[in-house]
Amino acid sequence: MTTFKSYIGIDYSGAKTAVSRNRGLQVFRATPGVEPRKVKSPAGGKRNWTRKEIAYWCLERLNRDAPVIIGIDHGFSFPRNYMARHRIADWDQFLDDFQEHWPTDQDDSAVELFRHGNKRTGAPTELRLTERWTSSAQSVFKLDGAGTVGKSTHGGIPWLRFLRRRSHLRNRVHFWPFDGFDIPPERSVVAEVFPSIFRRRFPRRYASADEHDAMCVAWWLRDMDAQRHLGAYFNPPLTDDARETARLEGWILGIF
Repeated sequence: MTTFKSYIGIDYSGAKTAVSRNRGLQVFRATPGVEPRKVKSPAGGKRNWTRKEIAYWCLERLNRDAPVIIGIDHGFSFPRNYMARHRIADWDQFLDDFQEHWPTDQDDSAVELFRHGNKRTGAPTELRLTERWTSSAQSVFKLDGAGTVGKSTHGGIPWLRFLRRRSHLRNRVHFWPFDGFDIPPERSVVAEVFPSIFRRRFPRRYASADEHDAMCVAWWLRDMDAQRHLGAYFNPPLTDDARETARLEGWILGIF
């Protein structure tokens, strides 16, 4: 028996503004026994997604598909040292503080607009614990260069706050691992993923790397749930101190 009714993989991009159409934004959805299928933008035709559209579409899925698991390819939080510098005690406080200094969910705002002189940032050498557990993950503060996750992270975090603040989702959506490592029954999950760790496991069916990565996320989530392995990935073998760090910094689902 599977835990979830729907498995969503999102390959993310922090380019341009929240309402700019971006081919780097790709969404795939699978259901038990059915392989992932590409989800097109609600704008219709061949138009690409926007970050704002994805946030509202995820909100709809969390309302209609529950329990659903959504894996998003960007960092959900910042390193513990950053939290200490700015006296941030928990993830909810971090989300509010980030929104104040990086309001990248505004229609006319891009990540680049807030970079100059912004004290709420860090060095591209700073890593979260989960990033130190894998050889290929990069810092959430690395905003330049190919394959960086920094812009996606800075463009995506305000939309996590958007979902988190929807009162009708409270007690129905588990933001892992900030709400704990154990998932309550019938609870939907929103989690950070890193497609690089399992993109070679699945056949290449789409031309772009972004499409392939989003497909692999949905496929991996579906397969791990069907094989009853997701529970183990929700509880990686961490010490008590490391688990406390992960409750603040976040963790990449699949890093074990």
